[in-house]
Amino acid sequence: MKKSSWIIIAFGTIAVIAIILISIITNKYNTFIELKEVVNTKESTIDVALERRADLIPNLVSTVKGYVAHEEKIINNITTARENLIKADDVESKTKANKDLTKALDALMVIVENYPDLKANTNFINLQDELTGTENRIAVARTDYNNATKDYNTAIKKFPGNIIATAFNFDSADYFELE
Repeated sequence: MKKSSWIIIAFGTIAVIAIILISIITNKYNTFIELKEVVNTKESTIDVALERRADLIPNLVSTVKGYVAHEEKIINNITTARENLIKADDVESKTKANKDLTKALDALMVIVENYPDLKANTNFINLQDELTGTENRIAVARTDYNNATKDYNTAIKKFPGNIIATAFNFDSADYFELE
């Protein structure tokens, strides 16, 4: 064979390999983008549920305040925890703020046990039911988010995706964890 034939074959082989590599990289990159968007969407769902929970807190606090006026510390803890939840801007701070709010609400529910009139109050019962429903939504949203996070984190850590993820700065997503 002539030297020019070898050059054509070499360039042809390099071109085919380049096309295959570009295709693999593009496919992986697009997969990472899709998975990251799923994570972001699921995080948004958690945000909506947490915001709903935070919106219920002032009504709950005002209903309880009249009955447990001397329990000002618990009311203040709930208010502070709610404010921190609203201000939280990343998964880690949302997780911590959610834990703090849950602890404050648990303390409130212990106090409520000592007030039969409050426990029988229709407004309080409705708020408690709404809060329970919201807690369930948060649990479902958290599970969905963590599953999406697992899929995304796994994809960017597996070979050859890890090379592409590193090259294009795809970082691991944080899980939304509860104690």
